[in-house]
Amino acid sequence: MSTATAIQPGSAVRRAAHPIDTLFIDRWSPRAMTGEAISEEELLSLFEAARWAPSSYNNQPWRMIYARRDTPAWDGLFNLMIDFNQSWTKNAGALVLFISKKTFDHNGKPCQTHSFDTGAAWANFALQGWKMGLVVHGMEGFDYGRAKKELNIPDDYHVEALMAVGRHGDPSQLPDAMREKEKPNDRRPVEKTAFEGKFRG
Repeated sequence: MSTATAIQPGSAVRRAAHPIDTLFIDRWSPRAMTGEAISEEELLSLFEAARWAPSSYNNQPWRMIYARRDTPAWDGLFNLMIDFNQSWTKNAGALVLFISKKTFDHNGKPCQTHSFDTGAAWANFALQGWKMGLVVHGMEGFDYGRAKKELNIPDDYHVEALMAVGRHGDPSQLPDAMREKEKPNDRRPVEKTAFEGKFRG
């Protein structure tokens, strides 16, 4: 029987400064998870959403290496993480490593937007997870070098980020410092991010 709890939508506390779909302010990245499994079918829906992201020349540079909990692949991803991230991802249902191909498939030349395009795929992945009521939390706190070596990632691929996917759990199970941050956070104002004509820091 599932012990998952509904995730509070970000719109309960966040406010957009300009008109946008509520999906963008509702989605956030909890850490509390139940430890329940994520099915292959659920993961395939997340990968399908990522599949439809835009990319330069439709090159689709993103690749994902994944592991579901209680499977032989789990330790290979879980053991890459720093202690802080292991302390909460131990209750994830799946781990997904995003990597990107640094060259174009059609001519072998360098693709300058491989990371940018893979970020678009990650955004689709995260938003689809939200729509499915899942926790999807990205992180950089893991050993990138070991990931490349131990997961047999070729040299023409770049390791991007690691994601934890799970069913939302009780925040009281988190360590105190994490529990205090288990809420939707805010964002920098648009005028400090978007500049007309030239950069203004």
